[in-house]
Amino acid sequence: MTPNSTYGDDDILAALGNLIDPDTGKPYRHAKGVNLAANDAQQLVVNVALPYPAQSRFTAIRDEFLAALAPFAAGRSVSVNVESRITSHAVQRGMSPLPGVKNIIAVSSGKGGVGKSTTAANLALALAAEGARVGILDADIYGPSQPLMMGLACHKPEVNDGKLQPLLAYGVQTMSIGYLVDEDQAMVWRGPMVSQALQQLLNDTLWDNLDYLVIDMPPGTGDVQLTLSQKVPVTGALIVTTPQDIALLDAKKGLKMFEKVGVPVLGIVENMAIHVCSNCGHEEHIFGYGGADKMAAQYGVPVLGSLPLDLAIRLATDEGKPTVVAEPDGKLAARYQDIARKLAVKVGEKARDFSGKIPKIVIQNN
Repeated sequence: MTPNSTYGDDDILAALGNLIDPDTGKPYRHAKGVNLAANDAQQLVVNVALPYPAQSRFTAIRDEFLAALAPFAAGRSVSVNVESRITSHAVQRGMSPLPGVKNIIAVSSGKGGVGKSTTAANLALALAAEGARVGILDADIYGPSQPLMMGLACHKPEVNDGKLQPLLAYGVQTMSIGYLVDEDQAMVWRGPMVSQALQQLLNDTLWDNLDYLVIDMPPGTGDVQLTLSQKVPVTGALIVTTPQDIALLDAKKGLKMFEKVGVPVLGIVENMAIHVCSNCGHEEHIFGYGGADKMAAQYGVPVLGSLPLDLAIRLATDEGKPTVVAEPDGKLAARYQDIARKLAVKVGEKARDFSGKIPKIVIQNN
């Protein structure tokens, strides 16, 4: 900085060090994303880079920093630039991130019927709404549901040079076996065939510079899940469960599976946590209460949020327009957005992947 600076860089950065990011609970400077771009007699410019998508909060963050910088203005122009800077993070040992994809998040459940696919679709859309580049892979070969949920039933992907072009839905890149087979065709395949089909869907799709690829995993903890966990470079997993004991029992098995294959579990989402009567407004925990909290305490994994049993969620997905895009300003969408932001924060806290920056050593005989 020039000698004409009214205040030193250290003084200004020290003042900004008191600003706490409500999404992480830590100072913004903790992530090393705050720096002085200019501090001279004419202007004071601060750049803020968040390691997670938070487009909806940019204005509030900018105003917060401008208020903290006001005492240092001294007649100069003061500006704050806020952005999200999402990077690749470490995956299982011996693997590298997929080309065109920075981070893969596996959304899993120990059993079917807990709303995993609906949750995966809405979280993908919520991440996109916050400014991230997002894709979703429907990994349920036997019962693909994402084409219907994303409003793309009966659509077929184009093929370019042997690669599948993902179909776009509400700004999210999507791929599913449901695009390639008839809607009523039963996939009577054994485990190895299913695993191979999933790997082809993943690797032969032209994913376009994704910050996050959400994989809607098939239910259970069998051969398919194990193969995916061992052969797909996963940044982290999200467990979806409902409060009742039988769902939690299977969800715990799913969590332990990820632990065994070296995939960190980023959090738990408790779906159908409460039912609110559409006629009288009475609230009732029809599937039990506090199950996810007990599981979280047992395994040291955070609960990222809970979702109600709500008719509007089911209607929206059946109509091919999930809640986050059907009612983006509604209370249900806000729940999904809150969970998605917490999920992205957990990804951002992981160790970064530097495999792409390590030079390859080639020995040649001259």
